[in-house]
Amino acid sequence: MTAAEDEVRARVERARAVALFRYQLIREAADPGLSTRQRGRLVRELAGREHPGPFGVPVRVSRQSLDRWILAWRRGGFDALLPTPRQVTARTPGEVLDMAAALKRENPDRTAAQVVRILRTHLGWTPSESTVLRLFTRLELSRPQPGRTVFGRFEAARPNQLWTGDALHGPVVAGRKTYLFAFIDDHSRAVVGHRFGHAEDTVRLAAALRPALASRGVPEAVYVDNGSAFVDAWLRRALAVLGIKLTHSTPGRPEGRGKIERLFETVRGQFLVEVTGTGEPGRHHVADLGELNRLFTAWVEQVYPRRVHSETGQPPIDRWTAGAPFALPSPAALREAFLWSAHRQVTKTATVSLLGNVYQVDPDLVGRQIELVYDPFDLTTIEVRLHGKPMGLAIPHRIGRHAHPQARPETPPTPPPPASGIAYLPLVDAAHHAELAEKVNYAALLDNVTNTSPTVGEATP
Repeated sequence: MTAAEDEVRARVERARAVALFRYQLIREAADPGLSTRQRGRLVRELAGREHPGPFGVPVRVSRQSLDRWILAWRRGGFDALLPTPRQVTARTPGEVLDMAAALKRENPDRTAAQVVRILRTHLGWTPSESTVLRLFTRLELSRPQPGRTVFGRFEAARPNQLWTGDALHGPVVAGRKTYLFAFIDDHSRAVVGHRFGHAEDTVRLAAALRPALASRGVPEAVYVDNGSAFVDAWLRRALAVLGIKLTHSTPGRPEGRGKIERLFETVRGQFLVEVTGTGEPGRHHVADLGELNRLFTAWVEQVYPRRVHSETGQPPIDRWTAGAPFALPSPAALREAFLWSAHRQVTKTATVSLLGNVYQVDPDLVGRQIELVYDPFDLTTIEVRLHGKPMGLAIPHRIGRHAHPQARPETPPTPPPPASGIAYLPLVDAAHHAELAEKVNYAALLDNVTNTSPTVGEATP
């Protein structure tokens, strides 16, 4: 049976359920033996209280509706109580309903809203979400949704007053787990920063936050949880350099982070449900991390910010641009914010160590506590500071590590090229033998000349 036929059958069943409910409600009041006064008293009593509806929801029925149903039953019997069809033909073509059901079956994690988005993108129009949801319910394709946690209703008064950051576990891509770091503007619900990475650490967090600050401006405050990446000293330093207040949520109390949790629900229901790194059917196979970030950026820029947000009643992009323009940090300030630092005491030999490397510093700093400021991806250039004042560069003395252990590349190093199978010395040896075979054997020729020469005293012809 097709989805369209199921739709017709379901409408008939719903109509009969409504007619039966109406009949049971008016049965006593429609008794011909009742006087007008008795019938009026019963009808008023029925109209004054709730009744279990035909579909399990309590309903109230007005006295005018009860009188109309009694009159209809007297004239036409049970069939007269059937609700009048709103239209003769189905509003949604059967092939569209079949397509919606197929989209749900091939990927059961798709919600009705997501199926509607796919149909709109594919066909240019779509049935309503409620129509698709009813279809899934009739076909028993809907999955029970876990209860949502309801958070407070605080909202920032303007864009860039507050950003909230968090991490979301993503799919396995190229055999490795992925994590999404994202930041959302509290006022507009715009996604201001995002990046998938293969690790849930400070380097991947910086890869999401730094472009956000460079393009979206500097927020007044950032609100995050107590994950290891968010409590790292590097984040505290970065935000302090830019004058941003950093606030952590109380462990076990996620109040105030409901907006980004809602964003992650949307990401799961609209984006992650459509991608796979391990070959599930009905999803787009993502080959590597670069493709995953490229697809997510397209979704963040083209789809998410342009749809009306259910809480604000506006598209996030409209709310965000209403607060423009925003002050952007200078390149120098941004670079300074994303440097790492460590404090060391200078030895008697005017050296300091960092991650196994040894550096030479100014001899005047012997015995002093200094700050080493550096790019985690380049440990050959270390700036020396004393009480915040620059004191030159630390000269590499013994370098065994060129990058911080956490500054790992997202993709594994390029594997060595396949072996050529060429052995050099045997080739030289073979060439030597070939050359000898081609040369004239002068020793053999001398032997032949000696053997054929006349002996002493033998006359020559």
